[in-house]
Amino acid sequence: MTQTFDPADLPRALDDKTWLLVLTGAGVSAESGLPTFRASDGLWENHHIEDVASPDGFRRDPELVWRFYGERRAGAAKVEPNAGHLALAELERRLGERFLLVTQNVDGLHGRAGSRRYVELHGSLWRTRCSSCDLVPFDDHSHPVEPPLPMCPNCGALLRPDIVWFGEAIPYHGDFAVREHIYLARLAKERLVFLAAGTSGNVWPASSYVSRAADAGAETWLADPGVPANRGAFDRHLRGPATVVLPALVEAFKPSA
Repeated sequence: MTQTFDPADLPRALDDKTWLLVLTGAGVSAESGLPTFRASDGLWENHHIEDVASPDGFRRDPELVWRFYGERRAGAAKVEPNAGHLALAELERRLGERFLLVTQNVDGLHGRAGSRRYVELHGSLWRTRCSSCDLVPFDDHSHPVEPPLPMCPNCGALLRPDIVWFGEAIPYHGDFAVREHIYLARLAKERLVFLAAGTSGNVWPASSYVSRAADAGAETWLADPGVPANRGAFDRHLRGPATVVLPALVEAFKPSA
């Protein structure tokens, strides 16, 4: 049974001397009404998710892959950032360089909410890149769902969504940003808080961030209405939806004297 979040359960309030590292997952966007990446049966229109989210799947059937992502773009364009997204943008405004948001989501809702210091670990639904050459990924809000498929203006190969697919490596800059943020907090010898919201804790490397932060002396908080697989790795479980817990953190924020 899901417990109701009680603001009295909040640990010591954040202040403008705190370093905050936040990790968000699909649960945060789901509260905006955006379906999670895969259905409960692991299929999309009777296709395994690897068929539409892997290099092999793209080589076999690029039309199917583009239809999947075209529909995802259309769906994401219809939803709005929720109170959880807005609360994180507000925490960034208050903390400045002491704040870093790392998201597993590709929907762009954090940016639309006003976040600027954030890393998209798995790429962006709203960027396109070449499947062959080193064309710089570019902003793209089109919804291609049928031929002709978009082609690279440089080399003529098929374009593809700028998404990290199954079997592909996370871009180094994202993981580096996490390491640097933890290092700087440790160097400053100031309080570090790691907060995970709406993520199952099953996907590497994001699943390792709680232990990295804890090893650096961070307080580790989990904001989730359920009990994710890695619940035992956290000091505190703020049991409730991100749209309730994250605004409560902003409300409890205490600027230093």
